[in-house]
Amino acid sequence: MVKLTIDNQQIEVKEGTKIIDAAVLAGVKIPRLCFLRDLNEIGACRVCVVEVEGKEKLLTSCNNVVKEGMVIRTNSPKVRNARRTNVELILSQHDFKCATCVRSGNCSLQEISNDLNVLNVNFDIDFEQRSWNPDFPLQKDFSKCIKCMRCIQVCDKIQSLNIWDIVNSGYRTTVDVSWNRNIEQADCSLCGQCITHCPVGALMVRNDIDKVYKALEDPELITVVQVAPAVRTAWAEFLNVDDSHATTGLMVASLKRIGFDYVFDTNFSADLTIMEEGTEFLELYSEGNMKYPLFTSCCPGWVRFMKSQYPDMVKYLSTSKSPQQMFGAVAKSYYADILGVNPNKIFCVSIMPCSAKKHEAGIPSINDSQADRDVDVVITTRELEKIIKAENLDFTMLKEESFDSPLGIGSGAGAIFGVTGGVMEAALRSAYFLVTGKNPDPDSFKSVRGNKGWKESKFNIDGNQVNVAVVSGLGNARKLMDSIIKGDVKYDFVEVMACPGGCSGGGGQPIREGMELASARGEKLYDIDRSMYLRYSHENPSIKKLYDDYLEKPSSHLAHKLLHTDHESWDTPLSPLITMVQDENFFDEY
Repeated sequence: MVKLTIDNQQIEVKEGTKIIDAAVLAGVKIPRLCFLRDLNEIGACRVCVVEVEGKEKLLTSCNNVVKEGMVIRTNSPKVRNARRTNVELILSQHDFKCATCVRSGNCSLQEISNDLNVLNVNFDIDFEQRSWNPDFPLQKDFSKCIKCMRCIQVCDKIQSLNIWDIVNSGYRTTVDVSWNRNIEQADCSLCGQCITHCPVGALMVRNDIDKVYKALEDPELITVVQVAPAVRTAWAEFLNVDDSHATTGLMVASLKRIGFDYVFDTNFSADLTIMEEGTEFLELYSEGNMKYPLFTSCCPGWVRFMKSQYPDMVKYLSTSKSPQQMFGAVAKSYYADILGVNPNKIFCVSIMPCSAKKHEAGIPSINDSQADRDVDVVITTRELEKIIKAENLDFTMLKEESFDSPLGIGSGAGAIFGVTGGVMEAALRSAYFLVTGKNPDPDSFKSVRGNKGWKESKFNIDGNQVNVAVVSGLGNARKLMDSIIKGDVKYDFVEVMACPGGCSGGGGQPIREGMELASARGEKLYDIDRSMYLRYSHENPSIKKLYDDYLEKPSSHLAHKLLHTDHESWDTPLSPLITMVQDENFFDEY
């Protein structure tokens, strides 16, 4: 143990403790911009500096450890002046038009500037301006980038994709796409983890809010909206609604007040996905000659990763569409028939915790209904918050409402799609029934739960052993894929989610600086599952009616047409590592 003094408070901490962590025990939270625990402890922003007695220079607290007898001052005049100067230097290369920034009111730089009473920037203003494709789902504003390197570290160390890199030198140093590529040329998965870990508004999703408003204002359109499972765990985090009152029913009521004609639940199409994907798995498993496992395909970030990093393995992805796309296909075929309208009269909005869903909805080959697009617009949870705020709703006056029928009925199995392991657990519940004709205990497969990045389990279904794996985070997915290809591990069925913790920690979820909330949000989904009378996808009455009245059965000809897709029918840029192997002239461009 090490004894030291921080701001006149004597404390004792473990040897090797960083100053920034020791300060917490003394009741002090040292400001920081670039710091990400275990990922980015480089002291680049110099905002976390402290004064140590006996040392002339200030020390960065994020990457210096305590020593016996240290006397530290975290807010001395010397420290305050240095912090203000450092923040002013950062602001001199930052376009601080805060009123129009997506992170206004939720920006670390804005907060620190206010806390330090920075009233003027005493340096010449000169920020980077570069072009960016405004139609791409991931957007970057170079004029707001503070070169904290957090996006680089998250993409490299967590997602293993190395999309971002430092370019140029001196005061022109900035962060741009690696390998001298445009973002459209990059093998980006669109997971959005760089966005949720950016402390400012330099990275964001493409804003599609105006497309929603335009549809709502069109009297010729029937507007339907689907809400993903993970959205209900986070939709009100910045709406000043007490967590205990931020119910799904209140969310539905808000959407109806906004003006949507029908509010539906993606849990419904998650149940549909289970029926199709579960049937697909059982058909392959019963054949007994699976060289590689069947991989889930409901996460578009994972699908893009597979296509760019392991193109030869794409054939082992489930052909089942994601719940988002299944919903769109059903809404513009089956539901259009129920309403007796032309499918193009239905405008389908999808609210997702995910940034990659914006790309998925635009893949031409994924649209199989009679309409132009199965899903017209995708907005994130963060965009939903903006729309609700603009509506100026008084939540104390709203009464809870239910999802509309028939596409608004979902099971607890559908709800847990939003947490890592949930797809696997839901699939196994129904696979067990399809094989044995009996329902298992709904918690029989809970060993696939948890935040461990790579989990594996074995289950006995009617005398047959099924080996499964569950992975979240693309760095873990890479380790899994390499091990499978080498033959080090063998599975029958594998679930992969691009974002650590699954959709609840998705790139479209609310951003809480310094907090990783995927686990807490995921627990809410398990609570929803436990509270529901429907806990099996195959027992969903709306799913049964859909098959009885329209699709006939899982994996039928019509089900294949509407609910399945060919993942090899569209292209995404390959990893540069693959390209350089395939192209002997690759380095001639660099």
